[in-house]
Amino acid sequence: MQAELINPFLTSSIQVFETIIQVKPTVGKLQMKQMQYTDNYVWLKIRIHGQMEKEIMFGFPDTMAMNIVSAMLGGYTVTELDDMCRSAVAELGNMISGNASTMLYHNGIAVDITPPSLVGDGAIDWGKKAVSIPLSVERIGDFDINILV
Repeated sequence: MQAELINPFLTSSIQVFETIIQVKPTVGKLQMKQMQYTDNYVWLKIRIHGQMEKEIMFGFPDTMAMNIVSAMLGGYTVTELDDMCRSAVAELGNMISGNASTMLYHNGIAVDITPPSLVGDGAIDWGKKAVSIPLSVERIGDFDINILV
């Protein structure tokens, strides 16, 4: 996987979390993995198209998704993963991907992104290989950005 795609997603993720919830994520070790559906996760899919064609999958454990939304709401405790909560997490993925696509453009790669879609067990072809970028957000939880290869 080319650093020209990974680095914008890392940089964008850090910037968005610092802006939205004032916490800087730490980055774990990148790894190749086979995508597997996991219950109790919010799965977001965003497609990049243009000079580069890729699918990006964000995997947020349910508890982290609720913690993110609580932080986005200024500390209001979110106890249910309802439609509003899922929408807020989808918007977070949209902000990260939108910023990353702008960075790609500034690096000479013209791309566009699709709106984020929440996916379930049967919604995609699970089992594809991906470069997985693990991020940890203090007091919030851990999540992965997966770039399918």
